[in-house]
Amino acid sequence: MTNAQWFLLVGALLLTRGLTSSLLKDLPVTPAIVYLAAGLLVGPTVFNFFHFNPLKESALLEVLTEVVVLISLFSAGVKMPVPVSLTRWRAPILLASVSMVASVGLIAAFAYYLLDLPLGVGILLGAILSPTDPVLATDVQTRHPGDRDQLRFTLTCEAGMNDGSAFPFVMLGLGLLGLHDLGESGLRWVLADVLWATAAGISLGVAAGVALAHGGRKLRRLAPTQSLMNDFLGLGLIGVVYGLSVMVDAWGFLAVFFAAVALRQTELKHLGTAQHGPVPPGDDAATKSLAHTEPLDATATISGRSLVFKEHLERLSELMLVLLIGGSLFVDSWSWRAVALALFVFAVVRPVSVMTSLLGTRTTWTMRGLVAWFGVRGIGSLYYLMYAIQHGLTEDLALELMQLTLVVVTLSIVVHGTSVKPLLARFWRYRQHVPRRHPGAHQPPPDQL
Repeated sequence: MTNAQWFLLVGALLLTRGLTSSLLKDLPVTPAIVYLAAGLLVGPTVFNFFHFNPLKESALLEVLTEVVVLISLFSAGVKMPVPVSLTRWRAPILLASVSMVASVGLIAAFAYYLLDLPLGVGILLGAILSPTDPVLATDVQTRHPGDRDQLRFTLTCEAGMNDGSAFPFVMLGLGLLGLHDLGESGLRWVLADVLWATAAGISLGVAAGVALAHGGRKLRRLAPTQSLMNDFLGLGLIGVVYGLSVMVDAWGFLAVFFAAVALRQTELKHLGTAQHGPVPPGDDAATKSLAHTEPLDATATISGRSLVFKEHLERLSELMLVLLIGGSLFVDSWSWRAVALALFVFAVVRPVSVMTSLLGTRTTWTMRGLVAWFGVRGIGSLYYLMYAIQHGLTEDLALELMQLTLVVVTLSIVVHGTSVKPLLARFWRYRQHVPRRHPGAHQPPPDQL
């Protein structure tokens, strides 16, 4: 495929997407399915106009997916409706930790016993496929900073954190393959890759987000007529936080997400916003009352004004990367091993890990079921795969993991992309018929999903 043909294809998709935005919203599928279909048509699966080789272009694809995930994590963090607290964030924290461990373990066992892969490869595959994606799951994630729906809050918050919580298992898998130093009895892995990298990433992100919020406030007070380039400030925060994280061996994905959360929540404190927890399911009266708690000038902040630009970058990146996924697949990519793994991830791993992690919470079974299903795999999985390839995976293992990952991601786009809108529409109708609580009745704490 020539450069001219490539520009023509991407340009046509962008024009089509822009002109049919309202139409696509009414379709029962997500835009990612449209991009995937275009990639499959022009790729080796159908017309074979071009073929994107992820193994040959692994260095480029690692950088592209890394940037896209960082932008998406920042957008997710900015849209968090409440500050971090164990009570309010209990469910997503459990999903990003307990569910992550269970997911990696189940996928590793499947790969070891049924796919006959080495244990290290199985753990690496589990780490690649366990994180839910903050890029492709926008239809089930928080829509804007004032969105206080509990389901969307939990899924967005989980996706923001589990891209970082998967990294220790990536390093564990690489260590078992002799590509990373785990230390004696795994002690270095526990101390450096789990404890230090996680704590340092969160701390660095929070400190940077708070500092930028205070700095922006002081500048506005000292020079009220001076305008700030909020888009540059948002991107600058991402770059500085991520760069510092890499330099001190902290998990940069966690750092960027919590930097965005800290930036937004600190700015809202400056504005005097009365914050509330996400609305419990079925409490429509509370939903309406909370819709007006965020002040009208809440968008007059670095976080609020930079969000739109980040979301546009996110949508453009989604188009490009999903198109490349479609252009990477051959007809013979669809092996029984890959399809069986995808079905196992969707039908067993995600439900079991979610139900396990939410034991002990008072989450409704309806909400647990929706969370268990909406575990979209996507761009984050591609990044971890490219990261592993760049850290010395042999070509045979790289090709094996690439085929498995691409098929799982592709099926996730199709299966979740066709089911998300009908299931959510049914859920919203169900919520409208849930009896409202008596005004004087005891309301459940906001950690209920």
